[in-house]
Amino acid sequence: MSYAARMKLLYTAHIPAGDGPFPTIIALHGWGASAHDLIGLAPIFDGGRSLVLCPQGPLAFQAGPGQVGYGWFPLKDGGPTDLAEVREGIDALQGFIDGALAAHPIDRRKLVILGFSQGGVMAYELALRDPGAYAGLIALSSWLPDEMAESIPANPELANLQALVIHGTQDPMISVDLARESRGALAKLGVPASYREYEMGHEINPDALRQIVSWLDEKVLNPVLLA
Repeated sequence: MSYAARMKLLYTAHIPAGDGPFPTIIALHGWGASAHDLIGLAPIFDGGRSLVLCPQGPLAFQAGPGQVGYGWFPLKDGGPTDLAEVREGIDALQGFIDGALAAHPIDRRKLVILGFSQGGVMAYELALRDPGAYAGLIALSSWLPDEMAESIPANPELANLQALVIHGTQDPMISVDLARESRGALAKLGVPASYREYEMGHEINPDALRQIVSWLDEKVLNPVLLA
């Protein structure tokens, strides 16, 4: 099967100058957004020196008059997350990632999965199921569903997965309490996580963005390795 066939999801890309391999961030948008939603952050991450790939969710829906939005799995008002539906989105994403690893000059030692809102749920599932594949996990304005956390098998490699969780205390869409619960679930799984709250809504404000850039540099791009 060709790389293009595996990368069935539409995506946007920021490709740095040079031959690579490059530190790489796979950024997953939230419900109702698209592959263009997070690509504007690429020049800020690592000063534009990292490869950034932003795939688009496979579920299309009418988000407004003449406006199409995309998602990773159907949302359920107040109900538990359907892990079978999440798995369908994960399968599509995994195919995309496998194809990207073959098609792009990615430094696999410096591969980060980032997700905003619903995209964060996907990032949690991908990284926690296969922690050896990622150097870092970033969950922004998101949550780790209880049923998902409880289904993650014990894995010693989880202790090597660096995580960053950022949430707004004024988020009207996903309560900050869910982010705090997610932090506890990560601790229970043995994942070393940095946690930050900012006085913001369902967004990435400048303070949060500065924290992401600083964390990437410290934990993934230029970590201090102890002898």
